Amino acid sequence: MVRRSTTSALTRAYARNLRALTKVTFGAGKRAAAQWQQAAVQQNKPPPGPGDWLSGMAVGPAGARRYHLYRPPGLTLAPGEKLPLLVMLHGCGQTGRDLAASSRMNRLATRERFLVLYPEQDRMVNPHGCWNWYDTRSGKARAEAATLMAAVDQVCLFHPVDRDRIAVAGLSAGASMAVLMATHYPGRFKAVAMHSGVAPGAAQSPATALGAMRGKRTPVVSVTAVGKALGAAAVGASLPPLLVLHGDADSVVTLGNASDTAAVWATATGARPGVLRTMQRGKRHPMRVLDFTRDGRTLVRLCEICGLGHAWSGGTARQAFSDPAGPDASKLVWAFVAKQFAPAR
Repeated sequence: MVRRSTTSALTRAYARNLRALTKVTFGAGKRAAAQWQQAAVQQNKPPPGPGDWLSGMAVGPAGARRYHLYRPPGLTLAPGEKLPLLVMLHGCGQTGRDLAASSRMNRLATRERFLVLYPEQDRMVNPHGCWNWYDTRSGKARAEAATLMAAVDQVCLFHPVDRDRIAVAGLSAGASMAVLMATHYPGRFKAVAMHSGVAPGAAQSPATALGAMRGKRTPVVSVTAVGKALGAAAVGASLPPLLVLHGDADSVVTLGNASDTAAVWATATGARPGVLRTMQRGKRHPMRVLDFTRDGRTLVRLCEICGLGHAWSGGTARQAFSDPAGPDASKLVWAFVAKQFAPAR
């Protein structure tokens, strides 16, 4: 009987395992590449509806960020005419296309004649697609805000944008980044809308972000604390008017963040609260509305929506982070923004 070498048997076993591992690895690599390619195709696919879905990329201190610009169909401009621009920042687990489809903001832009910019978070920077609004201690949040401003500047350079009529809005992490951008660049925005976001100054690092979302890191509302919460750029500056939208059934970001944000913003702008009122349209969720005014002008509007979870209020059905039963947040945002765009009387 011929005995087989143990070494040879181990070598052959190792070779078989290596071939199997190589096959699995390359197979997984191909599948991953296919998934990335499919995701890229889906990301570039225009959301439902007419109009142009233009792709671009901006480079700033945080690296490169892709974006899409929505341009209404059949747009004919008078000589020298410029259009308003609304910057829409998506939430975690979303893309700009997702937010466009959910909010149907493009449909409103077509009717009201304005452009919509949808920046995209890089999944290599944040695997969940979240904007890094919370990482203020390391400077990453500020760098990302500056990169988003580079995208705004690029769109203003290549498209007929009225630089005096720019506003920023966002959902969840996008909402938190929207208020961060407004505090660092208060002169660049006429208005800001925060839907289900976290109070500014409530988190300074990834470790404190979750606690802030759960309302465990409430910023202290005082004149001295406001400057610290909003950042040095906002101190002594004229902050743009703020619209805060939040559901009282939100289990991801605690409702208290909405009132905290309104209080911090009101303190910074010298606005005082008015009378709380309840509003409801048809069978949609009712909402409690509180305006903070100064010299007859609403500088902060807080809308707490009854029964709304962590979702875009009044959004398209069958979309993630979207609740069609709520009041139309897109209409609320545009109505608030358009009022700030109107010439002062």
